[in-house]
Amino acid sequence: MIQKFDRNDRRILKLPAVHPCEGISPATLLESLITLSHLICDYQSKFFATQRKNARETIRQISILSIFFEEIRENIPNLSNSIVLCLSELHITFQRIQFLLDDCTREGARILILMKSHFVATQFRTLIRVVATALDVLPLNSIEVSCEIKELVEMLTKQARKAKMEIDPEDETAMKRVLLVLNQFENKFEPDPFMIRNILAHLDIKTWAECHREIKFLDEEIRAEYSDGDERELPLLTSLLGLLSYCRGVLFEDCDFGYIDQSDGRNSNFEVLSCLNPEDFRCPISLELMTDPVTVSTGQTYDRVSIQKWLKSGNMICPKTGEKLTSTEMVPNTSLKKLIQQFCAEYGVSLAKSRRKNRDISRTILPGSPANGEAIRFLSEFLTVSLGYGNDHHKKRSAYEIRLLAKSNLFNRSCLIESGSIPPLLELLDSNDPSMQENAISALLKLSKQPRGQKSIIENGGLKSIIAVLENGKKTEAKQIAAATVFYLSSAHEYRKMIGENKETIPSLLELIRNGTSCGKKNSVVALFALLFYHRNRQRALSAGAVPILLGLLESSERVELKTDTLAVLSTLADSFEGSMEIVQASALPLILRLLNSIETRAGKEYCVSILHSLCLNCGSDVVIVLANDASLMTTLYSLLTEGTSHAGRKSRSLIKILQKFCETRSARSIRDVRQEQFVNVR
Repeated sequence: MIQKFDRNDRRILKLPAVHPCEGISPATLLESLITLSHLICDYQSKFFATQRKNARETIRQISILSIFFEEIRENIPNLSNSIVLCLSELHITFQRIQFLLDDCTREGARILILMKSHFVATQFRTLIRVVATALDVLPLNSIEVSCEIKELVEMLTKQARKAKMEIDPEDETAMKRVLLVLNQFENKFEPDPFMIRNILAHLDIKTWAECHREIKFLDEEIRAEYSDGDERELPLLTSLLGLLSYCRGVLFEDCDFGYIDQSDGRNSNFEVLSCLNPEDFRCPISLELMTDPVTVSTGQTYDRVSIQKWLKSGNMICPKTGEKLTSTEMVPNTSLKKLIQQFCAEYGVSLAKSRRKNRDISRTILPGSPANGEAIRFLSEFLTVSLGYGNDHHKKRSAYEIRLLAKSNLFNRSCLIESGSIPPLLELLDSNDPSMQENAISALLKLSKQPRGQKSIIENGGLKSIIAVLENGKKTEAKQIAAATVFYLSSAHEYRKMIGENKETIPSLLELIRNGTSCGKKNSVVALFALLFYHRNRQRALSAGAVPILLGLLESSERVELKTDTLAVLSTLADSFEGSMEIVQASALPLILRLLNSIETRAGKEYCVSILHSLCLNCGSDVVIVLANDASLMTTLYSLLTEGTSHAGRKSRSLIKILQKFCETRSARSIRDVRQEQFVNVR
């Protein structure tokens, strides 16, 4: 009878209720009402940061009604339809009261409930009035209960009708202080820390972890606002997010460095990357797959939603090149759009998911409100100064804060890069403290996703330090994050040559592929794949022993995605004669043939065909003979012609022609040999 709503499904201060069905029995309805009453009364033991008086009065009234419901449970057969109707109305109202109390005590929602004090107080008042109305029409005299209970219900009805349910004066004062602080941020004044501490004290936010929970909740609400398409609350939500981010970074000394990794559904240390999206299909702003590519006056292409957000913020500079835009005109890049659509169709990539992801990351191009923008700028400057001049604890803490701020917010990354945080972060990579080094490389990873961040890292000589962490990081996590950073730096055409020329880069990536964790192997494989777009890096990879290491990974790994990415790298290396020879000399043909039949991904099959095709072209008859003797190969190739991607179809068709020509030549030679033998015998 009582509907269960997951907190993830119900937005805060949305109070849904299930109407009891018309045919419900009075006994079932009454039992459900009693259960609801007890659930509401249980909130007496919970902490209310705000709305204490209203919550206390509401719980008191419901507790009295629960006594009334317990009394009439003994006389259920005598309940008339009018009584059942009143009880049904009370049931709906009790559901909403429970949700309202739940929101007032919800973890992470304290400051939002404070700023919604007028609305919340109105909800309490409205719901109690509904209770009073239902009790007014309840035919109390027709219900068999004691006189004391009747008098109690009548008294409660009068109290509910007159209940004021107003805002607590202390809540009102705290709310005004928040508005004052936000106004100071908006006007580019750094607020008085004493006033902010008073606000936090009123809300009983005493620790870094409690402040972070508030930030996490606000971020979820902002995501939900965008998802629902209703952005009316965004200025308030983003302003509060900026305020609490400032508090977490500036006012709380003690930092729970492991808190985020434990609370996330996935381990936030690990960057999971993929070879499958060509870098030219990614938007330079969001680094996500473009769904509506447009070209601006500098000739650079961006996803429409991302560049529109950029331009709306008043930026007239090309994000990638730094050149001034001569106009805001955006020309649809229809050719690239068709290529992306074809790519998505062939690889099974969901364009709908890509659009949602792009909207989610693109929403963070702008701060959402002036107060949030200035709060983040003040915080970025504070953290940068702390990185440069603080003690070891302050540096470690600041690196961790930057890591959190830059995690999935483009505006935050921009502020941190502008504040000059990259040079001091690079210095921390030489630290002997494993945790400090990990926080620094993770922060740099987030900042390396921006073109300006990549440029700053390279110009400040950061490549050498990042490669040093990749090679000799204090923790395994630091090494695999360094590999992911190399991947993002390699996404820029102009840096691949420099990265590959560093003698330690490719050997260090291969070492991590050989001995790293599953995530480390994945990051290293895709970083290597990105580097191979510069042709001279292919020879460097071959010289470093890439082929046997990658083949070993294919043999040992059980992860389909990792196998697919490894095949992508081998396919690139097989384009050259040297790469093909190494694959053949490693006796890898049976492995490639086996994977062609067994791997589950279409991309994996395509890479297998591409490798076999390159081996035939580069190594000739030695390979063709082996393939021609494989009875199942032609069946698989014909299957790919009809069911595979267009690229796989072209490779399969070419490979079939090579094999057919070989078989025809061999057959003709056999016939000729037979005839010669017969001629000799006749003579």
